[in-house]
Amino acid sequence: MNAEKRYEIFSRLRANNPRPTTELNYSSSFELLIAVILSAQATDVGVNKATDKLYPVANTPQEIYDLGVEGLKTYIKTIGLFNSKAENVIKTCRMLLDRHNGEVPQTREALEALPGVGRKTANVVLNTAFGQPTIAVDTHIFRVSNRTGIAKGKNVDEVEKKLIRNVPKEFKLDIHHWLILHGRYTCIARKPRCGSCIIEDLCDFKEKTEI
Repeated sequence: MNAEKRYEIFSRLRANNPRPTTELNYSSSFELLIAVILSAQATDVGVNKATDKLYPVANTPQEIYDLGVEGLKTYIKTIGLFNSKAENVIKTCRMLLDRHNGEVPQTREALEALPGVGRKTANVVLNTAFGQPTIAVDTHIFRVSNRTGIAKGKNVDEVEKKLIRNVPKEFKLDIHHWLILHGRYTCIARKPRCGSCIIEDLCDFKEKTEI
C-alpha cells in the first residue's frame, strides 16, 4: 500500500471520529493504568463493570494496596486471570508508593518495570494518559493493519514498527484508538462488515463481505 492511500485512510478515520479515546472508564492516570492491567485477555466492558464497583471504594495506590490481594479479588473476580492480576496490581501499587510517590511514571522504562505492565500496556498509558504518540498493537490493531494492508507484519512488534514508520505525524496520537475501534466494530474478526466500512474502497482485503 502506498503512502497516498494510507493518508486517505487515516483522513477518513479522523473525519469519522475526530477525538477518539479509550472505552475503559477512568478519571486519573492511575485508574487508567489499573484498568489496562486488568484488560489483558478481557473486554473493556467486563473491566468497566469491575472498576465501576472498585473505584468508588479504592482508586489510589494506597487505597487499593490496603485492600490486599484477597480484598481486591472480590471486585475483579469476574475478569479472566483475576488471581494473577490481583497480585500484580497490589505489587504495582506498592512499587508506585515506594518508588514514585504514588504517581504513575511517564516513561516507558519505569512503566514496564511495574508488575503486570508490558510494552502494550505502557503504550496505552503513555498515549491515553500522557498524550505521547505511542501505538499499542493489540489483536484488533494487528488484524486491521494486516487485513487492510496499512502495516503488514507477522507479529505485533513488526506491525508496531511499520505503523510508527508509515503513519504521518499528524495522525500518530490517535491512530491507536481509530484502529482499535475500527477492529472492534467494523473490521471484526470472523466476518468483517465491509459493506458499512468507510475505507472499504481503499482496503487490500480480497474477501470482502457485503454486510
